[in-house]
Amino acid sequence: MSRYGSSFREPPWVMGSPKEVMDWLEASHPSKKEKEKHPPPKKQFLKNLHIKFDFDVKRTMVQPRGLISRVMGRKWVEEDFDLLSVTELILRGLARAKFRNIVRIIVDGRILYDHPERKSDLRKTIDDFDEFSGEISNGKNVELTAVLADVERCTVRIKINKIHNVKRHSVEIQMKGRIREDIYHTFLNYLNEKIGLKDKEEAVE
Repeated sequence: MSRYGSSFREPPWVMGSPKEVMDWLEASHPSKKEKEKHPPPKKQFLKNLHIKFDFDVKRTMVQPRGLISRVMGRKWVEEDFDLLSVTELILRGLARAKFRNIVRIIVDGRILYDHPERKSDLRKTIDDFDEFSGEISNGKNVELTAVLADVERCTVRIKINKIHNVKRHSVEIQMKGRIREDIYHTFLNYLNEKIGLKDKEEAVE
């Protein structure tokens, strides 16, 4: 406490002894040993994640796509979202989360982009996205595979289903390998901000 009643601690040479001077210097400029008592928090990793979620959009019941589904009475829904824009937003979310290499893009079972043996720039794929826009716009589902090669290696496979069984989700994400917890949340937070997520399920395989 200072002479004037404030909480600011005055330098001891104003009214103190040599010992008080040293105490004041130590309090004002902590020693290296003191700083080492509070090391930076250790980075946390998540491993082999399986995430499923739906978008917060309108859902419409549709006729089952196959004969077996119709015979077994399975119910199917169509989600009211634009497949092209959602695919592009998910690619941008991966880029935000430090994924740099896109390996494969599949639409309705047909491979549009495939580079499994060499690195490919995810941001360049986003910039050249118009090349695939027609096929994706007319598609019912998209599958993306991307690779994270940062502190740890992780391969992510994402399935986006505009039409799907009512018991399944519109998006399923499988992450093989380890990913930093903070960049994983960066990815999901980006999607939630841009699209809106609901009914999210997370599991470790």
